[in-house]
Amino acid sequence: MYNVVLLSPKIPQNVGAIGRTCVCAGAALNVIAPTPIDFSEKRLRRAGLDYWRHLEFHLYSSLEQFLEANPITSRHFFFTTKTHRPYFNVRFADGDFLWFGSEDAGMPESFWRSYEDRAVAMPMRPPFRSLNLANAVSIALYECVRQNYDDCALQ
Repeated sequence: MYNVVLLSPKIPQNVGAIGRTCVCAGAALNVIAPTPIDFSEKRLRRAGLDYWRHLEFHLYSSLEQFLEANPITSRHFFFTTKTHRPYFNVRFADGDFLWFGSEDAGMPESFWRSYEDRAVAMPMRPPFRSLNLANAVSIALYECVRQNYDDCALQ
């Protein structure tokens, strides 16, 4: 099972759509606060449809709490627009952690720079700077599925 990690997401509809994608792709969703999202919000449930009850969902009150439960290893990958290494040059494996920052600020550079060898980007043409968070997670997660399709539980 893959692990999607959202650091301080802000938009309920994005998190709902990401949760739905995680269910379909066989991934867990980890959300790290602070976040203004109330996970009982109607918009979140609507975006996730009836899939939300099938989601392996973990809410962490802080980055420290998440890291205590999931220490950083070589299998954590940090998606950012501030690097040039394309995500499709990584060989993903079951159990990997795919990190994404918030919609408005992305992944804090002070955090991911400590793991720069595992920072990856989604190439896009200039001058455009970012994709919607739910779309970015979908692209990354389904690249994991594509690379490991013969060994995954989606067949």
